[in-house]
Amino acid sequence: MSKLVSTTLALGLLAGTATAHAEDTVRFWYHFDNADNPMSELVAKFEAENPGIKVEAENVPWNSYYDNLYTAIVAGNAPDAAMVKMFAQPRLVEMGALEPIGSQIDAWDGKADLQENLLELTKASDGNNYYLPVQYVVLYLYYRADMLQELGLEPPKTCDEFRTAAIKLTRDTNGDGQPDVYGFGFRGGKGGHDHWGSFVLSRGANFEAGSLTSEAGVAGTQWVVDLFQKDKVFPPSAPNDGFKEVTGAFKAGKTAMTIHHIGSSNGMVEALGDKVSATPVPECGGGYWTAFGDESTAVFSTAENKDAAWKWISFLSSAGNNMEFNKATGQLPVTKTDSANWTLHEKRFVDATVQSLPFARLLPNKPETSDFVNTVWPVNMQRALTGEISAEQMNAEINKLYNP
Repeated sequence: MSKLVSTTLALGLLAGTATAHAEDTVRFWYHFDNADNPMSELVAKFEAENPGIKVEAENVPWNSYYDNLYTAIVAGNAPDAAMVKMFAQPRLVEMGALEPIGSQIDAWDGKADLQENLLELTKASDGNNYYLPVQYVVLYLYYRADMLQELGLEPPKTCDEFRTAAIKLTRDTNGDGQPDVYGFGFRGGKGGHDHWGSFVLSRGANFEAGSLTSEAGVAGTQWVVDLFQKDKVFPPSAPNDGFKEVTGAFKAGKTAMTIHHIGSSNGMVEALGDKVSATPVPECGGGYWTAFGDESTAVFSTAENKDAAWKWISFLSSAGNNMEFNKATGQLPVTKTDSANWTLHEKRFVDATVQSLPFARLLPNKPETSDFVNTVWPVNMQRALTGEISAEQMNAEINKLYNP
């Protein structure tokens, strides 16, 4: 869709919602792919519990969600509250569009029930809380429990244990002289930076000037390259493998370990039953790093009744309500209570997610991150794995992107 068409549609949408609203009305924007979602029921429950407050919840299509949101803000007709992701936070803060809600969170009875680290992960660079988490995922290590048991192995807790296990799990099981099972399904294509990050950023490397090009930073990337080139524990297709290839190989029994989040767990169980399990990513070089996938809500600075907007978003992140909300999204509830009673995914995958939260991280909230994810990381990872460039050269390219 062109920007002109998108903006035109957005302005049309705004024209339809620009009527005056009573002070006790909360206009809320959200995006659910599933048309059969619980929002109407949640709104009815909230309004019954909060007489005098009405919620107008509008499901805005994802492919134009942020175009519409930014246009609404510029036009002075932003919603009172909306679902938001971390990548949008710097721009929204710069626009002055968000209302700080730290004091409301501190006074909220539901704060203690939020999973650990969520408020820190979603805090803005200026130290304020503008976001209230509403759902999330965290990446962890999937492993074939039956294969590890067959070889007398435990789920790896460190990178040394991981390498040892991956080497032993890489086997020729059909006797043709070539491995037909590989220890780890590495995602060398787009999106695989999360795999790389668990093995490299865990060692203390980051995206600040000189960090990735330091001895420790280069050693981390070299360790990943060696797993492919020397240990040969990744499938030969690894430099080009994306999500479908990596998860497909794991479900087909061609790899014994891989990294992804709970969104894949039901498909894994359907294919493998209790042969598949999960554990946090291994500790590498003295630390841990895994990727955090976010979704929050926010109150906008132009909201006519900020207290009412806060009541609504805190309602969505409260036990029971948050469970119903997340049944429509396939992600995890943010409350400890709902996580303990969650049944949409098997408990071992919920446990691996929750155990990983304390060291979950986000990529830098900078414009450069889009290029890192889409081009710089996959292109240079592929070149490093195939021997076209060195690990040092790969890290230098990433360092140059963030620190020109």
